[in-house]
Amino acid sequence: MTAWPPEEQSLFSATYSLVLTAGDTDGPGVQIGMVVVDGELYVRACRGVRSSWYRAAREHGHGTIQVGDVSRDVVLTTDGLEPPTGLEASFRDKYGAVADALVASPQARAATIRIDPAPVPVS
Repeated sequence: MTAWPPEEQSLFSATYSLVLTAGDTDGPGVQIGMVVVDGELYVRACRGVRSSWYRAAREHGHGTIQVGDVSRDVVLTTDGLEPPTGLEASFRDKYGAVADALVASPQARAATIRIDPAPVPVS
């Protein structure tokens, strides 16, 4: 796993949402809230594992995120993911009462995705 640089972690923390596109498509993607915990980027599907974008993330395992003017190829981890301590508190701190949909239900907890920067190919 490649770590997010500190300047991008700061951008994620200061920005309300990102646009996630799973796979190799140029489709519209989905806008979703995100948090950084211990230098790692997380999102959740409030509709759970049956959410179409969560299923696409799980199927493809990679995609693209857009945060402001920054676009990055990413790796999407869903299988065997143990959400870190403090993830739910981070969502509540960032989003207030709106976060309850992302942290309160077992369905949303089951649909947690860690987003890592894609490794840069060696030439």
